[in-house]
Amino acid sequence: MAAVKSKDTKPELAVRKYLHNLGFRYRLHNKLLPGKPDLVLAKRKTAIFVHGCFWHGHEGCKDFRIPKSRSEWWAEKIGKNITRDQLNRGKLIDLGWEVETIWECEITCDNLDALAVRLASR
Repeated sequence: MAAVKSKDTKPELAVRKYLHNLGFRYRLHNKLLPGKPDLVLAKRKTAIFVHGCFWHGHEGCKDFRIPKSRSEWWAEKIGKNITRDQLNRGKLIDLGWEVETIWECEITCDNLDALAVRLASR
């Protein structure tokens, strides 16, 4: 698992490029905020997480299923990731931040257009 990247993943780069082309400016992986959001739009006080469907347990997604080997270990690991994500989201909301989560499977032009509309309305 050492080869699994947590920064600059393909889905994250796609979202960054899309938002930058629309004129949004952001900071990356702000260590001062809970969970180090992938993108931080400080002017809009919005934190954006780009989650991989497998690693963050995207329910109902075709890309998420617990592996058959060592399934108990994987279920525990992914469960801890989900719990951590919920905790970090709650902390950010308590600090007055808006939180958006973009799932890897949602990264299409239509879904990114909807995200841009949500961000522009803030």
